Formats: sequence, C-alpha cells, structure tokens
Amino acid sequence: MPVEKQNDFTKGSISGNIMRLAFPMMAAQLINVLYSVVDRVYIGHLPDASTLALTGLGLTFPIIMIITAFANLFGMGGAPLCSIARGKGDDRRAERIMGNSFTMLLITGVLLMIVCLIFKRPILYAFGASDQTFPYANDYVEIYLCGSLFVMIGLGMNSFINSQGFAKIGMMTVALGAVVNILLDPVFIFVFGLGVRGAALATVLSQLLSSLWVLRFLTGKKAIYRLSLKSMRLDFSLIGEISGLGLSGFIMSVTNSAVQIVCNASLQFYGGDIYVGVMTVLNSIREVLTMPVQGITNGAQPVLGFNYGAGAYGRVRKGIQFTAIIGVAYTFAAWLILMLTPQAFIHIFNSEPELIRLGVPALYIYFFGFFMMALQFSGQTVFIALGKSKQAIFFSLLRKAIIVIPLTLFLPTVFNLGVNGVFLAEPISNFIGGAACFITMMVTVWSKMKEE
Repeated sequence: MPVEKQNDFTKGSISGNIMRLAFPMMAAQLINVLYSVVDRVYIGHLPDASTLALTGLGLTFPIIMIITAFANLFGMGGAPLCSIARGKGDDRRAERIMGNSFTMLLITGVLLMIVCLIFKRPILYAFGASDQTFPYANDYVEIYLCGSLFVMIGLGMNSFINSQGFAKIGMMTVALGAVVNILLDPVFIFVFGLGVRGAALATVLSQLLSSLWVLRFLTGKKAIYRLSLKSMRLDFSLIGEISGLGLSGFIMSVTNSAVQIVCNASLQFYGGDIYVGVMTVLNSIREVLTMPVQGITNGAQPVLGFNYGAGAYGRVRKGIQFTAIIGVAYTFAAWLILMLTPQAFIHIFNSEPELIRLGVPALYIYFFGFFMMALQFSGQTVFIALGKSKQAIFFSLLRKAIIVIPLTLFLPTVFNLGVNGVFLAEPISNFIGGAACFITMMVTVWSKMKEE
C-alpha cells in the first residue's frame, strides 16, 4: 500500500488512528522525559553536593525552555499546516512549509546560542542563582548552549516526521538520543568525574545523534515530503503563517520559562536555595506525569488536522471527544497516585531529608487539581490542529502570563503565605485556565463541527 494511502486518516476508526500515532508518541514522550530528567536523577544523587547541584541545574530550565520555544515556533507551527496541506492534496505547499521551517530553525538556533553565551552570567543571577549555585548552573548551561542547534533541529523537525504519519520513526528520533544520554550520563558524571559538565556533554552528544537521524530520514526516500534546497528558500508570507500558528507553542514555552524565572526568584527571596531545589523536583515530577497525556494530544493533532483539511468534520468531533475523555481519566488517576505516594516521587530526584521534609507539603499544594491540566491540553490541541492560531495563543497566555505570574508575585505577600503562595499559583491557574480553554473550544469549535 502506498504510504500516502496508508496514512490517510479519513479511513478507519478515529480513535484507532489517534492511538496508532499516540502509542509511539507516548513512548517517545516517555523517552523524552527520561532524556530531560535523567540528568536531574543522577545530579540529584551526587555525593556531598546533590541539592546545590540539582538547584543549579534547575536554574538553567528557563534557558532550555526558551530554546524549546523557538523549536516549537517553527516545528509545531509548520507541522499542523503541513498536515492540513497534505489533507488537501497540496504537496508543493507542504514541502515548502517544511523547508522554510527548517531554515528558520537554523537561523534562530545560531543566534540564540551566541546571545545566551555572551549574557549567561547576568541571566542566571536574574533567574535566581546565588553564589553557591551559580557555578553548577554555569557548568551545565555553557556546554548545553554549544549544542542548542542540535536540540532545535531534532525537536523542531521531528514534528514533520510525525505530521506525515511516521510516528514510529518520530519515536526512534527521541529513543536514539535518550538511550545514548542515559548510557553516557553515569560514565561522564561519575566515572570521568565531570559532574554537572558531564551531564551537559552527554545531553549535547545525544542531541547531535537525534538531529542527524531526523535529517537522514527527511532527506531520504521513505519520507512523503523531503527536505530540499529549493523548499528551504525563504518565503516570508509562509513564515508568517508558520509563526502565527507556532506562536501558541512558542508562547507556552516562553511563558513557562517566565513562570520558572519568577518562581525561582520568589522562592530564593522567601525561602533560599533549598526551595529552588524543591521546585526543580516538582517540575521534574510534573514532566513525568504529563508525558502520557502529551503523547495522546500530540497523536491527535495530525489526525484532527488531516480530517479537518479533508472536510470530515464528524470525525473531528469524535477525535475531540476521545482525546478529552482519555486525557481527563489519565490525569485524575495520576493525581490520586501522587497524593498517596508523594515521598516515592521525590526520592527519584533527591534523597536529602531536608528537601523531602519541605517538598512533601509543597507537592500537595502544587499538584492540587492536576487533572484540570487535561482540559488545557485538549482545548489547546484542537486549536493548534485546526490552525486556529489566535485562540491557541490567547489560552497559552491566559494560564501562565495572565494568571500564574501575577499570582506568584502577589500570593506570597498575603496571609503570610510566603513560599506556599508560590506553589499555590499553579493549581489556581489549572482550574481557571483549563476550564476557560476547554469551554471556549467546545463553544467555538465543537458546536460548529457538524456530521457529514
């Protein structure tokens, strides 16, 4: 069967199509989580300096999120447009979208590396570093930035492999880098005694391999659409469309970065380095727990976009319904397990008695109502998949920039909440932002998708 027919998402069960893509993407998300958290697991158990080293690593998250933001801008922006163009049978447009996205990833990747390397010291102190944690943060970010271009290519262009229906190949992109990272981490960190620098070096080398894998596939014969010099020629009207749709994922990553900066700075002010370490652990746990629901929503995007482009609106409705139900069911179950066994999750990343003592009550606050995040994921996925960039951008801004950041600054000052006010901002945003996003999607999209 030709690949184009095999990946025709207007055929077969809509839930089957979503899960066919979602299972490899969930595996990819699991591997990706291992990719990003394995450094923290090893660093969090370094002898003598585990908490300070882990805190220093946490201070680099905003920079990593900014790099991810630009990968999302052109990867998540171009891939849904590519799916819609493929659903319409416009192959030339689909190839040009992919080529222009790649060019922009190259340009922004080089610029980000240069700017961040020049200003890394003032940036890290602004992000909540102290004289004790700066050396660890600096050791990691200096090496990571040198490989940031590989991160952007691997992450951004892998979206185009998934958008063409090759979810297993997309999973292998992440698997390759993750396995190499997991194997190299203990060697560089403990055997060679490189500590935090060893973790960064392992990450960069693994990202290099992932980016080479992606480029090899997208220039090979198995891809439906291939990268070519002709398709990489910049078309600014097309870049505007890509950026407009990718702005949602970009803003989500940038606002996540901004939230992390504000949280770290506030926690440093009200509680010191130990609470910045607690937040690093909580963010790591959240990454692990959100992995399956992100795999499902990522799997739904190409299917929803293809059916929307093909005019199969009844199938779009069924896809929305399936994605929302599965997402809410999973996040509710994950929340219950977390509430019953908080110490077990914290132990994964750090075993210092003081961090565990302070981390457990913080975890109860931070993850209260965690299941409401599924509504945000579901609504956001639909807006992105159907090319509704304005709505996607607004709800990216609403939860983080409009709700979390002001609350993070305000709540610690009232009722002597202090650090608890910082942790409380997250569940409030989940309830308000998640409900607003999902209800708006149901009113503006679901109600207008009529059966064929």
